[in-house]
Amino acid sequence: MENKVKEVFKYFSRLGFVAFGGPAAHVAMMQDDLVEKKKWLSSEEFLDYMGATNLIPGPNSTEMTMHCGYHRAGVKGLFVGGMSFIIPAVLLTLAVAVFFDKISELAWTEPIINGIKAAVISFIIGAVYKLGKKAIKESIHYVLAGLVIVAAFFGINEILCILGAGVLMLLVSLVYKNRSVVSMHLLPLFFLAPINYTHLKLFLIFLKVGSVLFGSGYVLFAYLDGELIDGLGWLSHDDLVEAIAVGQMTPGPVLSTATFIGYKVGGFGGAALASIGIFLPSFFYVWILNNYVHKMRKNKILKRFLEAVNVAAVAVMLVVCVKMGQSILIDWRTGLICALSFFVYFYFKGINTLYIILGGAVLGYLLSFV
Repeated sequence: MENKVKEVFKYFSRLGFVAFGGPAAHVAMMQDDLVEKKKWLSSEEFLDYMGATNLIPGPNSTEMTMHCGYHRAGVKGLFVGGMSFIIPAVLLTLAVAVFFDKISELAWTEPIINGIKAAVISFIIGAVYKLGKKAIKESIHYVLAGLVIVAAFFGINEILCILGAGVLMLLVSLVYKNRSVVSMHLLPLFFLAPINYTHLKLFLIFLKVGSVLFGSGYVLFAYLDGELIDGLGWLSHDDLVEAIAVGQMTPGPVLSTATFIGYKVGGFGGAALASIGIFLPSFFYVWILNNYVHKMRKNKILKRFLEAVNVAAVAVMLVVCVKMGQSILIDWRTGLICALSFFVYFYFKGINTLYIILGGAVLGYLLSFV
């Protein structure tokens, strides 16, 4: 077991330093590495975990590291996997926060970051394709996927799309099989009373946000706008824009921007407490839910529910991928990088996605001179 814990530490530590591109890209990298190459878990198990992360608050890709770590090495693997993925991003974000005032010109990094993002889309599409083949098993799954895609494009919240698909599948199963529905417990939400400013207050704000943050990690910025700008006046909108920029530049979970904001508000202590607060709830949610996912698979009704959730999760990934493409493929350079990366990913089967990322970075820089 100790060897497996070390494997979890080595893999997710490396991933934490190279996981550019946002949650969909992180999931795609894990699918390619842990399912296709290392065989730590099957596609079906990976899909179950992916669907489960969409049902609880917190950063989806970070919770996937915890699920996969738990699957490989038990409870130790859960905490080691999650922390190994989070800490590199937190440290890099903190370093940027400390030296941010000394950085006068960031323009030279723009083509490199754009190249990385364009390259990342290639294996997001690959993951959607591979997971979709496993998730869609019958005609009704195509119908569910189509409904979720339409709903997501019209701006319906991801969690509502995914839960709606699961509930619809349950209703269909009950109509045709006349079986009872197993009740599902609601996860607790945390609501905190206002207190005077202290480091503890900062910690409690981020703990609350981490406890109720459904959907994409990018929703964090809407929460912080209300909490720290409109509510307390601790940050300006310029500060929040800086935090978003840093989150885009550094690998790992988007929620590591909490480190940057914590440093802005409360120095090193604020950075540490904000980081702990935003990620702590996810460890406990996953710890509880991981065992529940396995029980769900043994129940025929709940299995149908989880299958529908898996289909919906893949459909949401597809919508995210399209929206990412609209914002990332901004000119012929990024379009070319994406096309080349797409060809490399599908033609050279089994290639390490790190090489695609590095290739995108190099091409982005070189093409900036054209």
